[in-house]
Amino acid sequence: MKFKAISLVSSLLMITSGAALAAGDAAAGKTKSVTCAACHGAEGISPSPIWPNLAGQKDQYLVKQMKDFRDGNRKDPMMAPMAAALTDQDIEDLAAYFSSLK
Repeated sequence: MKFKAISLVSSLLMITSGAALAAGDAAAGKTKSVTCAACHGAEGISPSPIWPNLAGQKDQYLVKQMKDFRDGNRKDPMMAPMAAALTDQDIEDLAAYFSSLK
């Protein structure tokens, strides 16, 4: 019984950690973040109080916000056109990059 529980927990950990790692590539996100830097700063720290800092935000929060801008569920005249061309992979990569920053 104890072995089954340990085996089950180990299997679940491998599955969930693999999914989390496969979501986005921070290095690719850094490359893709060049256009974000004008408003959100090169390191995700905004130079202006009217734009949010992205550094250190949770990756799934960033994914949701970017998809909402892209898909029209969240309206903003500046972000909507920026997000319109992003693929799901672009969004995952950007989220991985900005969430990795301090």
